[in-house]
Amino acid sequence: MTGSIARRGLLVGTAATALTLGPVSFADAAPTPGPGDDSGDGPVTAVRTVRGTLPTGCPDFVHLPVEVPHGVREIAVSYTYVKTPVPAGTQGNALDIGIFDERGTELGGRGFRGWSGGARGSFFIRAEEATPGYIPGPVRAGTWHIALGPYTVAPEGLPYEVTVTLTFGPPGTTPEPVYPPERAKGRGRAWYRGDCHLHSVHSDGKRTPADIAAAARAAGLDFINSSEHNTYSAHSAWQGLWGDDLLILTGEEVTTRNGHVVALATDPGTFVDWRYRARDNRFGHFAKAVRRAGGLVVPAHPHATCIGCHWKFGFGEADAVEVWNGPYTPEDEIALAEWDNSLVAAVRASKPWIPAMGNSDAHREPDKVGLPQTVVLADELSRKAITAGIRAGRSYIAESSAVTLAFGASGGRGLHAGIGERLRADEDAPVTVRLEVTGAPGCTAHFVTDQGTLFTAALPESGSGTAEWRTTPSYAAYVRAEVRHPASVPGLPGALAALTNPVFLGR
Repeated sequence: MTGSIARRGLLVGTAATALTLGPVSFADAAPTPGPGDDSGDGPVTAVRTVRGTLPTGCPDFVHLPVEVPHGVREIAVSYTYVKTPVPAGTQGNALDIGIFDERGTELGGRGFRGWSGGARGSFFIRAEEATPGYIPGPVRAGTWHIALGPYTVAPEGLPYEVTVTLTFGPPGTTPEPVYPPERAKGRGRAWYRGDCHLHSVHSDGKRTPADIAAAARAAGLDFINSSEHNTYSAHSAWQGLWGDDLLILTGEEVTTRNGHVVALATDPGTFVDWRYRARDNRFGHFAKAVRRAGGLVVPAHPHATCIGCHWKFGFGEADAVEVWNGPYTPEDEIALAEWDNSLVAAVRASKPWIPAMGNSDAHREPDKVGLPQTVVLADELSRKAITAGIRAGRSYIAESSAVTLAFGASGGRGLHAGIGERLRADEDAPVTVRLEVTGAPGCTAHFVTDQGTLFTAALPESGSGTAEWRTTPSYAAYVRAEVRHPASVPGLPGALAALTNPVFLGR
């Protein structure tokens, strides 16, 4: 069977750039016993294969309808495509895949049943279980849709082959998902360390959830956030891995063609759609959906150079922004500078500011879970308290649990403000800014204001020390601290060891 792009029709009511091929029908299928089954009593299967070629300039998503009859126990899909050689500087073929069930492909609808992007070449779904990245549940009769995502297409086109195998039999029973608790017991007000951007085998990572939990504990973390690409299948994969020492939040990395955003700490089981670009004017709708689900909207690695990674939706809907992603690079330096500019704009317009955070985006060895980590002041180790601390900017970023900061500003009459707060002193009142650092040998402390870096001090050889600076609110609208390693690239500042959110000065 051939599924040519010429046979497509516009999918009304779904993502603006999704098109559909002709349907795959099993109405006249000849079911056969499964491999190695000579008794005739084993599983019965039916198979269909679709081949076609997607041209350059094809839509972001191409849907292949599959007419699933009654009595199906399992649907399995495998696919291959040709990676056509291309000249240097030209993008080759890359094809993602996922699936929607009989409830349809409506943008943000209920039909989503899984996504693996380009991480694997096959998957299955049945009531009892599914391939990581996919949602277990009954295979009900109706029109399912395999979603093909041609990420990049070579000039000669993208030849593909999709094989659908239906296994007939009793429907089976879907287990009730078990999700992590929202609170760790016995943990009061403190600074808590977390990594909110992590990938497991449920998307394109190589670690299991158990591997990630063990790495988080080894890194000295108190909380993590499950953030698989475009799926929530990992939300129920953490049973037995949480504890009073480790809070596990659930979310998603919403991976669009115009940038990635971490939906942080959403209700377990929440699906956030990604099938739109900035020009479709849909992001605001889904940002609100994230917040309705109790989560935060955090643009990830906004200046990453990978295709589709650079953030193009603006920051009007952001609750925080990831300015440090994994080992510190020039991309992070650009993100940091852009974020600092946003602080100046917020001061000028007397508008809310966007806090910064950092995460590892760890996928596999040797990626380090907890490099970097966001350290949050929270009333307790709970989903509600952690997200409140991040949203308020009561946090700093550190390269490891060895690095600790205490940062604040004080004025006359006992005034004091910590990270993310405002010191309400008169414009000409003297203000003392103080930073205490441990765990940063060979580093320097920098105090950055809306005017730029106005104070720098070398830390002692031990890496533990204090830096103080005096200013006034009229001279500095805010002060934030950076702790940096020595410069290794001429013309660029040293990599960060730590970074605070600002303390704002003045009434």
